[in-house]
Amino acid sequence: MAYKDYYNVLGVTRGASDADIKSAYRKLAKQYHPDKNQGDEKAADRFKEIGEAYAVLSDPEKRKLYDQFGHTGQVPPGYGDAGNFQGGDFAGFDPSQFSDFFQGLFGMGGRRGGGFQGGTGGFPGGGQVNLDDLLGGIGGTQGRRFVQNVEGELQVTLQEAFQGSDEVINVDGKRLALRVPAGTRDGSRLRLAGQAPGGGDVLLTIRVLEDARFDLEGDDLITTVDVPAPVAALGGSVTVPTLGGNVTLTVPPGSSGGRRMRLRGQGWPRRDGTRGDLYARLNLTVPRDLTDEERELYRKLRELRP
Repeated sequence: MAYKDYYNVLGVTRGASDADIKSAYRKLAKQYHPDKNQGDEKAADRFKEIGEAYAVLSDPEKRKLYDQFGHTGQVPPGYGDAGNFQGGDFAGFDPSQFSDFFQGLFGMGGRRGGGFQGGTGGFPGGGQVNLDDLLGGIGGTQGRRFVQNVEGELQVTLQEAFQGSDEVINVDGKRLALRVPAGTRDGSRLRLAGQAPGGGDVLLTIRVLEDARFDLEGDDLITTVDVPAPVAALGGSVTVPTLGGNVTLTVPPGSSGGRRMRLRGQGWPRRDGTRGDLYARLNLTVPRDLTDEERELYRKLRELRP
């Protein structure tokens, strides 16, 4: 029975906070969810593994027992909640689908899947994950069929929020298609009327993920663009990324590093149909692998301007 490093599965450190664990899980679960990887058995196995890790690390008691006894492969009988997890909260997943390591660690051998109740999430082979767990919603699964409304969060990238995105979620085994409108802001709410169990509404809060290329400040986007030192000194053109594609920016002679240049109308969509601006922050660069000729020219330049 091979040891499973649940922290490594989620890509977090052993000292990770609950928020870090939840964030890592949601990102990976969205990436490997079967609805987005239909027919991909490797993705399905990865999704199951991610769910198992989250079911343990998201629960303080299970995490404590795993940290203390995981290396031994079994929690001693009668210690804490060990051997008494049947029907417990497994973050919406069916523990009967978990690995032999999990079954052995928590003393669930011979009782696979007994007593567990939770919303289905279309997981191949009978595994289960519900909207609350995958999208970070209201929590517990017991009695959810009696809840009038279901609330959750949906993560989208900055690009998806900018141009709009078609998404599919699962609520009690029911697949719901929805459209995230173009120009959606972080914290925006979407309502799927009458789609929750019992005829209630599904209420989604949109969370826009951070982007490595852009910062969003109000209606404006901020990005950094590399500019070769000769172009900054003499002027020239550089390519600037935008959410709508690359554009060309003319850099004036004598531009210094850190200078911000505005590209009008390349920012975030506004309600009135206009768009904010994009600010390109100039980052001056010098080549590391200078040729002999370039090195000589830089040497002459240094002598001219001591």
